[in-house]
Amino acid sequence: MKAEDEQAFREFVTSQMASLRKLAYLTCGDWHAAEDAVANALIKLYPRWRKLERPDLYVKTMVYRAAIDETRRPWRRERSSGDAMPEVALRDPAGAADERMRLRAALDAVPARQRAAVVLRHYLGLSLEDTAGVLGCTVGTAKSQASRGLTKLRELLAGERINLTGESMEEWTNAVA
Repeated sequence: MKAEDEQAFREFVTSQMASLRKLAYLTCGDWHAAEDAVANALIKLYPRWRKLERPDLYVKTMVYRAAIDETRRPWRRERSSGDAMPEVALRDPAGAADERMRLRAALDAVPARQRAAVVLRHYLGLSLEDTAGVLGCTVGTAKSQASRGLTKLRELLAGERINLTGESMEEWTNAVA
């Protein structure tokens, strides 16, 4: 790879890393598996870098699929990372950790494809067309998956302090970040 291509790849990775890690984490629910998924996707992206017209969408698709694959690996079935966690969580003074934990639990209850559509569409801010491209489905399917995912989140969080109404995901972004 040429030096300028390599530099462009490094800049791309630097600018996208946080977004890719969050996408992977919200897809698979484990920071360690998310790191592995992002690393695997970037390893596969590197040799294809010069040929891609939209590397941002391509890498998001790769990360999404890698994160799903990480949850399918046999060693994941042996023991969940949550097994070592205490039953009762300590409350922090601001309550931010409780909010994130409640939101994470609600997000985990949303089916995987709907969760991915919500994360891509509303958390990462992709268009419907881009979301459909990452998920490998039609625009209508991406739209319905995102809508059903938001509806499910609203049902799960009904009566809670977090308000997920309309297209605004500001509270959700602050809680997850």
